Amino acid sequence: MEFGWTTEQRAKYDATLAAVREAFPTEEAKLTEFYTREDWKKLGDLGLLGLSVPTRYGGGGLGALDTALQVEALGRGCVETGMVFGASAHLFACAMPIVDFATEELRKRILPGICGGELIAGNAMTEAEAGSDVSKLSVTAERTNGGWVLNGEKSFISNGPVSDVFTTYATSDPKAGHLGVTGFVVERSMEGVVPSEPFDKMGLLQCPAGSLRFDNAFVPDENVLGEPGQGGYIFQHSMGWERACLFAGYIGLADRLIDHSVKYVRGRRQFGQRLSQFQAVSHRIAEMKLRTEGARLLLYRACWEMDQGASSTLSIALSKLAVSEGVVASALDAVRLFGGRGYQRADRVEAALRDAVPSVIFSGTSDIQRQLIARELGL
Repeated sequence: MEFGWTTEQRAKYDATLAAVREAFPTEEAKLTEFYTREDWKKLGDLGLLGLSVPTRYGGGGLGALDTALQVEALGRGCVETGMVFGASAHLFACAMPIVDFATEELRKRILPGICGGELIAGNAMTEAEAGSDVSKLSVTAERTNGGWVLNGEKSFISNGPVSDVFTTYATSDPKAGHLGVTGFVVERSMEGVVPSEPFDKMGLLQCPAGSLRFDNAFVPDENVLGEPGQGGYIFQHSMGWERACLFAGYIGLADRLIDHSVKYVRGRRQFGQRLSQFQAVSHRIAEMKLRTEGARLLLYRACWEMDQGASSTLSIALSKLAVSEGVVASALDAVRLFGGRGYQRADRVEAALRDAVPSVIFSGTSDIQRQLIARELGL
């Protein structure tokens, strides 16, 4: 059993970390503004928008583990966690279903723009009355000559207000339950596709999110993902990528919080000594490190199993749960360590906490992950 990184993996991580810090310097971070098209193109130029997409479509051709290491570097080097999240959702929930289930013609037409940063993608699955239960979608897809007509509304679409292309899922056979859901690639330019204005959110402020309405939107057959009725499986397949690799960005955030906290308590003095000399302070940081390393190992194992083609449902659920709950706890610890300064915006600690909180909600809540774990254990 090998726990170390290869020389090549370490070199790629270090190079990406340095490049991200140079492209998005902390002192110039836009913590309350949406990312721009120029920001997005920078990510594309760095190769971070197509890491796991085959090279023939403009991607990096990496497996799950090597992809996760790069996302981890992005999350550590860029304090604009909303943009890190938006880029990961774009890749794992949108590009990967196209890679694995779209027609070759659609792949060639869409994926190079997704990888290069010319296109922004959004995953339109969630609805007001349906989140994790893909068999209860109210958006419908009715068969028509040459394609499908979509009607209904999706909600909570990361990147949605600015997306050029959407992966979406609709009920095509109401009587078939989860086998009656079909996946589609919908382009913003199609008639009847109506994105909303951005929501006002607690965190991940750099990533615009909103709803999407379909008003008799015609989608041609060539934009169907896989076969009709295969949408539930396709969505769960994409969630495997998202729940494993996207959360590597939060491992990077946790590393950044540890780095920031260690530097602060070494330099700050109270009652005649450095904060780091107080046991309560040093033990809190030790707990932050313990959570992060445990979650990191779970995430790496989940990605390794994906690369081996092994069943990874249990490992992915364990990883997602450990990373999300751990980063929230560590961000709250960082606020406590910084005290009053942690509650102010100048040190960016409060922003990290606000960005961490939604990680226990999206991609399947923590309770959903616990349910998956219980099911895998035969409970």
